[in-house]
Amino acid sequence: MAQGGAHHHSERTGTRPPTPLPHQRPGTAANGPFDLAAWARAPRPDADPGVYRLGYRRMDPERAEAARVAAWPLLLRAGLNGVVAWLAFVYGTQLVLHLIVMTVWVEHPTETLVTVVGLSVNVLVAAVVIKIFGRMGRWPEVWRRYVAPLLSRTVTQEQPAEEDVPGAEVARGQDPWDGLRRGGAAEAAARLDAEVVGDVDYVRIQRAWESAQADPVFVPAFTGQVAARGAAAFAHPSESRELPGRAERHDLLLAQVRLGTAQDVPKNPLGHRAAGFALDPAVLGTSLLAVGPAGTGKTARLARPVAEALCLQALSGTACVVVVGAADSDLGPDSWYDVVIAPGDPSSVYGLDLYGAAQDPDEAAARLAEALLPDELTARSEPARTALQQVVGPFHAAYGRYPGVRELRGLLAGEPDVLAALVKALGVAGRLAVHERDLEHRERQRDRADDPGALLADRLALLERPAFEGAFATDGTGRPPFAMRVLDHPLRVRVKLPERSHPEAARMLSRLVVGQFVQAAGAREDRSLFAGLVVDDASAALDATAVRGVQRMRGANAGAVLLLRTLVDLPEALRAPLFGAVGCRMAFPGIAPWDGKLFSEAWGTHLVQETAVTHTPDTSGGVIRRAGRVGRKALSGTAAQTESVTTRDVERLRWSPSDLAHALPAGHAVVSLTAVSGEQVPPLLVDLRG
Repeated sequence: MAQGGAHHHSERTGTRPPTPLPHQRPGTAANGPFDLAAWARAPRPDADPGVYRLGYRRMDPERAEAARVAAWPLLLRAGLNGVVAWLAFVYGTQLVLHLIVMTVWVEHPTETLVTVVGLSVNVLVAAVVIKIFGRMGRWPEVWRRYVAPLLSRTVTQEQPAEEDVPGAEVARGQDPWDGLRRGGAAEAAARLDAEVVGDVDYVRIQRAWESAQADPVFVPAFTGQVAARGAAAFAHPSESRELPGRAERHDLLLAQVRLGTAQDVPKNPLGHRAAGFALDPAVLGTSLLAVGPAGTGKTARLARPVAEALCLQALSGTACVVVVGAADSDLGPDSWYDVVIAPGDPSSVYGLDLYGAAQDPDEAAARLAEALLPDELTARSEPARTALQQVVGPFHAAYGRYPGVRELRGLLAGEPDVLAALVKALGVAGRLAVHERDLEHRERQRDRADDPGALLADRLALLERPAFEGAFATDGTGRPPFAMRVLDHPLRVRVKLPERSHPEAARMLSRLVVGQFVQAAGAREDRSLFAGLVVDDASAALDATAVRGVQRMRGANAGAVLLLRTLVDLPEALRAPLFGAVGCRMAFPGIAPWDGKLFSEAWGTHLVQETAVTHTPDTSGGVIRRAGRVGRKALSGTAAQTESVTTRDVERLRWSPSDLAHALPAGHAVVSLTAVSGEQVPPLLVDLRG
């Protein structure tokens, strides 16, 4: 079992340019040193799922509505209301003073009384005028947009002060290592102050500090490790501290990856409009299904960024990731991963354990049988599962290991030499009596026309090719096999499928890997790490067992990102269950209308205000008005009409199949989210190009 690789490790300390832009990442020295304090104290207010919180500002509904007004209409209205307000103030004060003189004025007022009354009337009338005309002219909006920034630059020659952001997690000026100093690790904090610490290092060390605080006994060990290694303390087993060529869209403090920007359109909720769109384990834990034709950006704009984010989180000690795709899919360079499994590539260092290192032989055989059968033969899965269990169990009891591809194929095909050797080994091990009945039943099935063993043997022949030599060995003679049960370690695994050279074998392997991941993620005892699975083409990787397992992963701190070109690639019986199993759904431009129908039904309807305008001929009035209408019609050629406006609330689809198929612009997607906590976000139109 392999838990890490040392053939492509690279160590690089992350740095970040000293700029307030929230999306910039640690970079090279050419960008300047990483300002850890500024990054750690940047505002990250609470927000709905899917909002990129680094630097996010919650939009005020009133300001959002006011911001829709263009500049010139806004200024023109403000100016007209100002002129009218001045006239109203001048004549209003005179009118009020005249009324006071006529009603309650004394005969010989003092100078003080005249001054007080005059000022009071002016203030009162001015307040009323400003209240009325300022609201109609939107003077506060004009002040906020134009006057306040102008005064700020003129008086202080500085940018306006940032507004207080509620929920900011770290106050300005706070020491990023303040917790270490107050917790008794001042020596460690002093060592870290002297080094350049990237965001990966910061998150990893903070996580180690939180673990050490659980028991004061561990604090000295923590301090000693940091004092000895500095920012490299508690490094990933690969000793990598950064990903080469990483993009500038990650906030590791919240484990978010920014994919784009939610568009400022009425269909999007107000809190998401013009805000960054991001994914994190809180929403990936409900799994995501993305559907779109080839060339729409599913891999480049979704699968690769998510894989990169999970790899960074693995380096910081908070996640593990398995990325499955064709060998030529752009899912990041091999240097991003600890284990690269490439069946069909002789240079591949690691192999794949076909049984997932399962402890129970029957469980291992059942998962392998489901992976071997094609979609059109799923009805025979139960007999195939039984047939495989009847040979895997005895072989494991006899040899203490699972059979390799060639051995398993010989047992299923009923080769006499292989069966005789197995019976002899069981006798030597003293287990023949326990497994004799299974072997006899397998022998009786061998000569039947519907023998599932023959079918499984034919399917295994696809994996017994010279190109796969040593890739699935179980006797220690081949490549070190990777077993999926190691998901409690922060591993980064890439599975490269030979889709071009061996397409049917690639389909079986993808189904096997996904099934093993789902099984292993749910069986973990230590679920502190988020286990992420990214499948670039999941059309062949899903069956009924995998779909049920995806739904169970919500409570296991695990999730999957599944990409499909079209739902037609799946058996019809799996489409609706898959939509129900995932909590996040994503539609890319150009999907087929029948695919869009499932999305549209899943997203449901909402209430919209519908306005109907009815025009009817005007027949009101007496003789004079009627004569006037006759003359108007004679001169203009149009008849006078009355207009009737009716407004009502009606239910409409959030996104119709036609809109999804034909109205989505290139580089965009519509995505709905569900967090593990149950929070839901209705479909968002997101621009994925930025």
